[in-house]
Amino acid sequence: MKRTIALVSILLSVLLVAGVLIGCQKKGDTAGGGASQAGEVVFWTSHGPPDNGILESIVNAYNATNPDVKVKFVQVPGSETDNTSLMTAVRGGTGPDVYMLDRFIVAQRASDGILEDLTADLAKLDPDLKNKYLPFAWDEAQYRGKTYALPFDTDTRGIYYNKKMLRDAGIDPAILDRKNGPITLDKLREIARKIDTKDTQGNYTKVGFIPQVEQGWHYTWGFLFGGEFADLKAGKVTPTNPGVVAGFQFLYDWNKEMGVQQVQTFISSYMPPNNPPQQHPFITGNLAMIVTGDWFLNTMRTYAPDVEYDITYIASAKAGDKPSTWAGGWSFVVPTGSKRKEAAIKFIRWACGADGQRIYTRDSGHCPTLLSISNEEAIFAPEQAYFREALSFTKSRPPLPVGALYWDALSTAQDMVVQNVQTPQQALKQAEDQTQPQLNKFLPLQ
Repeated sequence: MKRTIALVSILLSVLLVAGVLIGCQKKGDTAGGGASQAGEVVFWTSHGPPDNGILESIVNAYNATNPDVKVKFVQVPGSETDNTSLMTAVRGGTGPDVYMLDRFIVAQRASDGILEDLTADLAKLDPDLKNKYLPFAWDEAQYRGKTYALPFDTDTRGIYYNKKMLRDAGIDPAILDRKNGPITLDKLREIARKIDTKDTQGNYTKVGFIPQVEQGWHYTWGFLFGGEFADLKAGKVTPTNPGVVAGFQFLYDWNKEMGVQQVQTFISSYMPPNNPPQQHPFITGNLAMIVTGDWFLNTMRTYAPDVEYDITYIASAKAGDKPSTWAGGWSFVVPTGSKRKEAAIKFIRWACGADGQRIYTRDSGHCPTLLSISNEEAIFAPEQAYFREALSFTKSRPPLPVGALYWDALSTAQDMVVQNVQTPQQALKQAEDQTQPQLNKFLPLQ
């Protein structure tokens, strides 16, 4: 009897241990998305609605035509410059096989040692791959002459304007029609003043334009004033370049005139974190004009199909200036340590090739980076016309091995300037002092 009880006890212990192990494996699969079934390629993206649904449809389309190795779609927390979850997972041996990475920080993540070098693998598949993508997008996927990513989409920026809000303020929306070229910043300020409305407490209820919201970034205004943010040959960041300083001075002066505290109150009231898309002040009729990108087309289609709006050039610093904008975009990378590198590369070649980019262009409003489909009219909506044109005069951020650090330093400087806490020169000098010593570790850059 005792022997029987002992055997049963041993058997139960074995089953319990096995159950714990299986449970741990399942827990790892669910919590981080890093663990996977045999042969399964795990794909991480930080994109949220509505683009995450489009990306999942790309994965589904791939799986339907490539049954040998399935791709698992996983959405993870993160942002353009915050890839903490990726870095932690890679260094802990639980990283994904494919990651969607903002392209301008590919060089920094490559220098961090968390991306696989894809040069030889891609060259075997197509030795002429470089010439099939937009040049600036391809350059952003490189680090020290090697390829660490494949370009996916690209995007440019323009001014969206709410026609009803302009008419209600006695302004003919035709003044912003892009067939007339860009208006000046002085004219933009004049239009915005006519729309700005305050309540009895002095708080804005309607605003014409706030230059720093949405895509009113440091690069937007620095490039518009002719600034250059880096000298790659010299291995220097140049935030105190006169054009960049002039862009920040524009931000300083605009907020000072409107009232720094009143602007901040409007933003916190009408544009709080995690604000539902349908409550965006451009949609609700509280903000007449915004600088943002082509992805906002999908937001308007989904949440505001009845709002009458159009898109035009970002206003110019002075009359006669050529239009100005900048392009960003994302890429697909294979993080270091992937056990399914060959299958991962097969997927990113498809997703960043004609099949994947056609789906994303058609459904998201973004533009493709693949040259062979850039003129396929069937994948573009009519409202994408401006953004397609803007690619002919766009600039792009310098691909630096400290790209994310530099972005964050410039963003901090911008916050100080729009709040009128520091002058542009002071804030930008701090950004330089913070970034240049880190960049020095990677010199020479070329």
